[in-house]
Amino acid sequence: QVQLVESGGGLVLAGGSLRLSCAASGRIFSIWTMGWGRQAPGKQRELVARITSDGSSNFGESVKGRFTISRDNAKNTIYLQMNSLKTEDTARYFCTFTHRPTPAARPSDYWGQGTQVTVSS
Repeated sequence: QVQLVESGGGLVLAGGSLRLSCAASGRIFSIWTMGWGRQAPGKQRELVARITSDGSSNFGESVKGRFTISRDNAKNTIYLQMNSLKTEDTARYFCTFTHRPTPAARPSDYWGQGTQVTVSS
């Protein structure tokens, strides 16, 4: 089992910044992807950003150029730096974690409980 602990989030004015972090613990395989998804009321869950154990990353179209994602492998922690926040970024943000022992193995997926981000105008 893998446990995810999220921190960060809160209330910020439009144009401001926030940083989210997510720490994974437990038995973690060497091939993993960690990231963030978000869901606003009445909308579908969407990808925000993710980063893999080999360092590659990708972002949702709506956050490209504004958000960055980084990792601290020693701490099994990722960070989502959110800049130039917009009111439409308001959502509950969930940490996501997927790992597998080998490339051919079936992955195991985990989601955190989420943290609220509210951007006011």
